[in-house]
Order: sequence, then structure tokens, then C-alpha cells
Amino acid sequence: MFDGKLLTLCLTSIAIVLVSGFVQVSYGSYSMTFTQAWRAVLDTTVLLDHRWLLNFLVGEDLMRTITGFQGELPELSTETIIVWNIRLPRVLVAVLVGMNLSVSGAIFQAVTRNELASPFILGVSSGAGLMILLVLVVFSGLSAILPLVASIGGALAFLLVYAIAWKNGTSPVRLVLAGVIVGTVFGSLQTGLFFFADDIGVVQEAIAWTSGSLTGVDWQQVRMALPWSVVAMLLAVISSRQMNVLLLGERTASSLGMSVERVRFALSGIAVIAAAASIAVAGIVGFVGLIVPHMVRNIVGSDYRRLVVGCMFAGPALMVAADVGARLALNPVQIPVGIVTGLIGGPYFLYLMRKKQELGEL
Repeated sequence: MFDGKLLTLCLTSIAIVLVSGFVQVSYGSYSMTFTQAWRAVLDTTVLLDHRWLLNFLVGEDLMRTITGFQGELPELSTETIIVWNIRLPRVLVAVLVGMNLSVSGAIFQAVTRNELASPFILGVSSGAGLMILLVLVVFSGLSAILPLVASIGGALAFLLVYAIAWKNGTSPVRLVLAGVIVGTVFGSLQTGLFFFADDIGVVQEAIAWTSGSLTGVDWQQVRMALPWSVVAMLLAVISSRQMNVLLLGERTASSLGMSVERVRFALSGIAVIAAAASIAVAGIVGFVGLIVPHMVRNIVGSDYRRLVVGCMFAGPALMVAADVGARLALNPVQIPVGIVTGLIGGPYFLYLMRKKQELGEL
């Protein structure tokens, strides 16, 4: 599965994540030198104490339940507290979001056999975002289960897309066109929800969700997205062979014994889980699921056994780097990371449209 180009891509992506992440943890309202930031990241008080690591990864209550520890944790320096409590979780969330959106986009491109497909284009992002806004504006008591709510919204949106595209089966182009229709309608409903929000704070939070933002994320968001991400990535890797068969065309896949509609539906479910996990913690970040699979495909080819792995590394690199730009470009003002990815993805989407000569038949 691994080859030289894929290995180079993965190592380069890891380097970008490390460099961008180090820049991210070094700058902020509390100033510290690179040396101080580096020492905080590698603070042995945290790294060599499983209680602190569990405290961050699973929360204090569960940590105490697992370890039986009831005393006070060792004291941390101010720099370590800021880096580990505020800045490092933002990098980790960016990694998870980039990974999920990229792999989700790659799966949707296999399902539709169209390089222009993505969670954003197929309406999944809009459906998940609409459900999250409903929770924020109307059902605030459900905020603890945002990933589940987002998954339900994304699944309902894709079911609607599937129903609209169905005509004795589905076709790749009808799925894309139905996705654009559903995404437009759900986007309008999202805008309409703003008129029912009386609290200006809720409105600002909702705008951040629809723009895609990592401002203010912490370990709670890491814990929220991590389990869903692990499940989605494992299923995506396991299903890579089925995606390769789908690329051969429906007739060929059927002749090889594949139940095309069932496999297409199951793969779409994996893509919805991955997209929903990212939307639940970062809002609607556009174009990552579109441009990353295409970039990776240009490097490692169309074999999904390599493409999925490449997206798992390249997606975080793009997302972490974009978030650094969103945070530092207009310092001290932080802009939503979705604006940065949109500025990158919009022109690239136009390039893809002009490059792709044949979309298929309706």
C-alpha cells in the first residue's frame, strides 16, 4: 500500500503539522518565547504523569474513576497550563477536522465518481450545520451530544439527496445536483434561524458555526470528536477496496458481485460520520473535503488504498496551517478558519471545474 510518493507526502504533511502547530502554541495574548513554548509542550510533569494525560484526554472525573486518585495533581507552570489547556487542544482539533473532512470528501468522490464532490457540495455539511443551529438556538439542552446531532442532520440531508437523485437507481451526476439543491435549501433555513435567536451571544456563536471556527476550542472538543474520528478512519481504510471497485463503474462493479447501491449507501454513512464529527466541533469548514483528495490524487494516484491514507495526513496539514493563518493574519483579531479555507478552495474549485471536461450524463 505504501510507496515512495505516499511516504514523502505523509512525512511532509507531518512536518507541516509540527511546524504550524509549534507556531500556534507559541503565539497568543500571553507572550512567551519559542524556548518557553517548546519546554511547555515537552513538560515532563505532564508527559511522564499518566494522571495529567488522562485528565486531558478523558476529563478529570473519569481520570479519578480510572486511577482511583483523589488528591491534588502536581502543579504546572503558567506556560504549561496555557499551552496544554488552550493552545495545544486547538491544534489537535484542527488535525481531527482536517482528517475527517478530507477522508469524507474522498469517499464521496468515490461514491459519485466525481472529483467535484465533497460533504459541502453534497449537502451533508448544510444538514449537519442546520441541526447544530437548531440545538444552539432552540434545544440548548442537547449541546452535550452535538456529534450525534450533527450525524443525524448529515444523514438526513444525504438521505434526502439520495431520494431526490433516485430514478431506478442513482447516478453520480444526479447525486451532485441533488446535493447542491439540498445544500442551498438547508443553507437558507440556517439563515432563517438567526431571526429566532433573542440572545446576541447565541447569534454570534451560530455565525461562528456557519463560518467554521476553531476559536475557543479545548479538550472537550477533542474528546467529543476523537472516538467518532477513530471509527470513521478505520472504516474508511477497511473500505478502500470497495471504493476502488466503484471507480470501475456500476456495470463492472455489479458484474464482480458487488451490490452497488448497498455499498454506495454504506460508504456514504462512513463519510457522513466523518463530516459530522468535524462539523460538531468546528462548524462548517468549506472546501477541505474537495481540494485535499484532489491534491493527494495528483501525487499518489487514484488507488484508494493510498488515497485514503494520504488524505489522513494531508488534511491535517492544510487545516493546521490554515488555522495559523486565521489566527495570526489579522492579529489580534481572529478570523474563522472557514474563511481561509474558502479563499483557498474557491479558486481551486473553479480550476477543477475548468479542468474536468466531462461530468457524465444526467
